[in-house]
Amino acid sequence: MNIPNRLTVLRVLLVPVFVVFMLVPFSGEWAKWAALAVFVIASLTDLADGKIARKYGLVTNFGKFMDPLADKLLVCSALICFVATEQIPAAVVIVIVSRELIISGVRLIAADQGVVLAANIWGKLKTTCQMIMTVVLIADLDGLEMAEQILIYASLILTVISLGCYLYQNRGVLKEGTN
Repeated sequence: MNIPNRLTVLRVLLVPVFVVFMLVPFSGEWAKWAALAVFVIASLTDLADGKIARKYGLVTNFGKFMDPLADKLLVCSALICFVATEQIPAAVVIVIVSRELIISGVRLIAADQGVVLAANIWGKLKTTCQMIMTVVLIADLDGLEMAEQILIYASLILTVISLGCYLYQNRGVLKEGTN
């Protein structure tokens, strides 16, 4: 197993560690900082695995499948934790998770047709906003309540826009996928 794939597996393995720090009641504030550190480390493995795989020609079928899955596991786990901690309304998380599942389905249809679908600028903006939102919500600092709310609803809006743009840009793949 090459280094990018090991980083992807590490990210998957960090998800339950992150969830434990987010949801298991520990004494003191250290658990949220541990959760934040795990989330940041896991996020950095996402940046590193892709750069290394492309730079050294280490792109594999395992990586193509597991990297996006690992990303979705990390982000969706964080969102579900935020519902459990009552930091984000469940309806917002349902929309965001639904978008991720829909995009995954479209990518599977495209892959079956031998087409690789790249992320668009709206998807990248959505991901960046979600990552910033996640860090801010985990840190849960006093005085940032308004910023938290803005980030939550900006993520929601970008989620809906990115889904619409993605589906529109790839409508040909969807037409090809119908019988």
